[in-house]
Amino acid sequence: MQIGMVGLGKMGGNMTSRLLKGGHGVVVFDHNQDAIIKAESEGADGADSLEDLVSQLKAPRIVWIMVPAGDPTESLLNELGELLSDGDTVIDGGNSNYKDTQRRAAELKEKGISLVDVGTSGGVWGLAEGYSMMIGGEASKVKQLQSVFETLAPGENTGWGYVGSNGAGHFVKMVHNGIEYGLMQAYAEGFEIMKAKEEYDLDLHNIAEIWRYGSVVRSWMLDLTAEALKEDPDLSDVKDWVADSGEGRWTVAEAIDLDIPAPVITLSLMMRLVSRQDERYSAKLLAAMRNQFGGHAIKREVGS
Repeated sequence: MQIGMVGLGKMGGNMTSRLLKGGHGVVVFDHNQDAIIKAESEGADGADSLEDLVSQLKAPRIVWIMVPAGDPTESLLNELGELLSDGDTVIDGGNSNYKDTQRRAAELKEKGISLVDVGTSGGVWGLAEGYSMMIGGEASKVKQLQSVFETLAPGENTGWGYVGSNGAGHFVKMVHNGIEYGLMQAYAEGFEIMKAKEEYDLDLHNIAEIWRYGSVVRSWMLDLTAEALKEDPDLSDVKDWVADSGEGRWTVAEAIDLDIPAPVITLSLMMRLVSRQDERYSAKLLAAMRNQFGGHAIKREVGS
């Protein structure tokens, strides 16, 4: 099967490599010319524009996009909507908001173009391990693309599946990432408690390795934690600033809309926001209040 790939970042580039190894023909386009050259060295056909990419694909065309959510995805789909034809398919493998996906699918459908949303997990390890894919769209269209998903997945019948109509794939991936926030926060807090217990001088990397086998808390996330602790047990080169890419926020908002309590996911998102504050005004105000009502001492800034 021939596929057009737009967006050759780490994940898009690795997905292209996996598709090529699986025997699929791939035409690639990216604003980074070096990324195109690398894909061409592996057997892909390069395109110098979206128009060129579309012209090289045989009808009915399949174009997989791997670009950041929001405006980049919106503008790209608008362009493709003008270039593609009735019967063509666009696959959005990024982390788009599912509500945007529902709207975009309806807009493209008016032009006879199908949109398939694929919530994709696997990160930089996907090339070797395969990608977990949560797929939304028309069931018949997903079935037509089965060989593509089987090539990208960890196994022919594992790690991927159809989850519902347009938007469902991105919705499930959104919740997946919300759960990921909670798991990461729990591991981080547990290891910080152990690091603070100085009387035992605990080897955190060793403990992570012990837990990796047989323990009920073993996971791939723990495997990656063990690797990080092996490289730098004190994390001396890591700044305590944690980003979020949006899905955790959307999950919390959805929980509120559905009247579903999700305290762990919500708090894990809040802790990421806390990590970005060099000085927390709220903490200063709490200290000032304690001083006002109880005369409790306040730690002053150096030089004040």
